[in-house]
Amino acid sequence: MSEWNDKVVLVTGGTRGIGRAVAASFVARGAAVTLTGRDEASAQRVAESLGEKASGVAMDVTVRKTVDEAVKAIVTTHGRIDVLVNNAGITRDGLLMRMPLSDWESVLDTNLNGLYHCSQAVLRPMIRQRSGRIINMSSVVGVMGNAGQANYAASKAAMLGFTKALAREVASRNVTVNAIAPGYIETDMTRDLPDDATDALREAIPLKRIGQPEDVAAAVLYLASEGASYVTGQVLQVNGGLYM
Repeated sequence: MSEWNDKVVLVTGGTRGIGRAVAASFVARGAAVTLTGRDEASAQRVAESLGEKASGVAMDVTVRKTVDEAVKAIVTTHGRIDVLVNNAGITRDGLLMRMPLSDWESVLDTNLNGLYHCSQAVLRPMIRQRSGRIINMSSVVGVMGNAGQANYAASKAAMLGFTKALAREVASRNVTVNAIAPGYIETDMTRDLPDDATDALREAIPLKRIGQPEDVAAAVLYLASEGASYVTGQVLQVNGGLYM
């Protein structure tokens, strides 16, 4: 517990799925966690369910003003920010031949531009305190591709290049930047798949199971811990062996 008691964590897209599991894992270990969602009532409701060390705020990662306001409030309240988990993301699936420009742009705006806004917003306080962890939630799709997800794959692949470049920029200030590439995780995005599709996915995974949000949360905790202080610019695959 002592490692996390004074830590301040920001988790974007923290109201459900992986983001909620990440927020819950930090709170359970004593960290002060701010989780965000586009709907303030939903974010606050989830935060209340996690405990008194969690708070929920409305933030749209595509709107810089809301990002800056959230980060400023955290630093004003706690005096620092130790961990940013860039988890907010969306999908708009479809074959590229028929994909409307709006679906391409909305996915890139949230998944990639949101990454830029949030990371840039926390850099000044992290550099000033000469410590910090930025953890970016990519995807196995960004590594291996997937038909019908050209927009999503492009955003998640770009996230890996962003991670490595930023890691080089801020390493001298003791700020590490890493990415996690989850495989198929049981979330709202995958829960609605037909049974036969889910069975086929399970068979393609060497560990023969769909991952749980807690599997990803455990990887986030590692990268945020002192045990990972010499790890930066890396991509941690959490996919059950789907991609090796």
